[in-house]
Amino acid sequence: MSDSDSPSELDPPDLNYRCGFAAIVGRPNVGKSTLLNALLGQKISIVSPKPQTTRHRILGILTNEAAQIVFVDTPGLHTSGKRAMNRHMNRAALTSLSDADVNLFVIEALRWLDDDQRVLDELTQRGLPIVLLVNKVDQVHPKERLLPFLEEIGKKAAFADVGLISGLKRKHIDELPALIAKYLPQSPPHFPADQVTDRSEQFQASEIIREKLTWRLRQELPYGVTVGIERFVEDDGRLLINAVIWVERSGQKAIVIGNAGEQLKEIGRSARLEMNEAFRRPVHLELWVKVKENWSDNDLALKQLGYE
Repeated sequence: MSDSDSPSELDPPDLNYRCGFAAIVGRPNVGKSTLLNALLGQKISIVSPKPQTTRHRILGILTNEAAQIVFVDTPGLHTSGKRAMNRHMNRAALTSLSDADVNLFVIEALRWLDDDQRVLDELTQRGLPIVLLVNKVDQVHPKERLLPFLEEIGKKAAFADVGLISGLKRKHIDELPALIAKYLPQSPPHFPADQVTDRSEQFQASEIIREKLTWRLRQELPYGVTVGIERFVEDDGRLLINAVIWVERSGQKAIVIGNAGEQLKEIGRSARLEMNEAFRRPVHLELWVKVKENWSDNDLALKQLGYE
C-alpha cells in the first residue's frame, strides 16, 4: 500500500449520512404504489383502479447525497375478505410496520374509512414516527375544504409530520425525501447507489402481466388470478419469457383467453411492449392460461405460486 492509500488518508465515512426503511402503509386503493413510483421517478410497483392490486412487499430504493431511503410498498391493510390471500396480504403489510424506521401513513383527502382507523391503530401500537400523507389533494376543490378534515384527523394521533400530496400529479413529491430522511438513523447506505428495487426482472415480468390482466379485464376479472414465470432466459440479446396465468375456474379461463384468443393476445402484446422498455432489450413472450382450483384460498397453493 502506498502512502497515498494509507487508511488515515482515505475519505472518512459521512457520519451525517442517513439510511433506513420507510414503510408506505394504508388501506387498499389510497395510492401507495403510485406514490412509490412517483418518489423513484420510475415504475416499480404495478397500479390499477382495483383495490388490493399490490400483493407482495416490494422495496423501492432512493439514493441521494444525503440519504438512502428504502421504501417498502405494502399491500393495503383491510378487514374485508377472509381468504388465504387476504391473510397473506395483511401479514405482509403488518411485518413491514415492525421493520420500518418510519411509517408513511397514506390516506385519501376528505375520506376516512374504518380500514383507515384499523391501519392507524396498528401504527400507534408500534410507537414509531408516523408521517401522515394526505393523497389525492389535486381532486379537492376548493382547497379550503381540507382544513376541517385535517383538524379532525390531527386529533386521532400525534403525527410526526403531515404532507399534502398527489402521487398521480407529482404534487409536493420532491419535498418528501428530505422530510422522511429526518426520521432515519445515521448509517451508510445498505444498497448500491444504482439499485432501485430488491425485486428481480422475473418478478417484475409477472407483475407487468398481472397489471395488464387487471386493466384489460377489470369489469370481469376476479381476484383469483395470478401469474407464474416458467421460463426466463437470455438468448442473443433477447429475453425469452414463458408465463402461466393461473385462474381458479374454467369459466375464468375462457374470459382471459377471449374470443378466438384475442383477449390473451392483446394482454401479451401490451405486456411485451412494457417489458421491452423496462428491461431495455427485446422480449419474446408466450402466455398460457391454466386452472388451479381455489388457489387463492389455499395456503400451500399460495406458497407454490410465490406468495411467501
